[in-house]
Amino acid sequence: MKKENANLNYVKMEEEILKFWQNNDIFNKMKTKNKTTGKYFATLDGPITANYNMGLHHAYGRTFKDAMIKFQAMCGCDEHFQNGFDAHGLPVETRVEKELGIDSKREIEIYGIENFVRECMNTVKKYSASQTKSSIRLGQWMNWDDSYYTNSDENITAIWYFLKKCNEKNWIQLSYKPMPWCTRCGTSLSEHEMSDADAYKDVTCLA
Repeated sequence: MKKENANLNYVKMEEEILKFWQNNDIFNKMKTKNKTTGKYFATLDGPITANYNMGLHHAYGRTFKDAMIKFQAMCGCDEHFQNGFDAHGLPVETRVEKELGIDSKREIEIYGIENFVRECMNTVKKYSASQTKSSIRLGQWMNWDDSYYTNSDENITAIWYFLKKCNEKNWIQLSYKPMPWCTRCGTSLSEHEMSDADAYKDVTCLA
């Protein structure tokens, strides 16, 4: 490291840049400018699970995605800039179970399913706010007030509508296959649900 750089305060530099962006409305100015270029780059942020504070692995992935998004913005592309939160499923449930000291599905029933669901919703609100704050601190550019949540009525309705259309086109078929099952969680193991994850595939015997 060069001697003149030895005393640089990188955290302070980052904070000054973030403050400059905010005070000068740089993000919105960039979006307004790029809407006139006629170029568009489509992005869809894979939702981060809102079940805890942001981890290093989240920051790592988000930084790479943000670098790509900013590069396309520098090239003059208009973009979607919508962040997402995965807000239902086992990760949220197990976080709530841990925080409540619950150790089985039977204990959830005793606690009250409605009460448990309410705690899950509160957990999503708590950690999505925390993750948003951390993402902004990383310098990520998104329309933070327009984040989508997978547990929203709009998202769930859209998924069912998509499945309805698939069914109308006969793209859905009923079949059965054995799956590894978690007796603790009462569900199949998700890493085995897809055929490309060392699960099942049709083969032709050449013997």
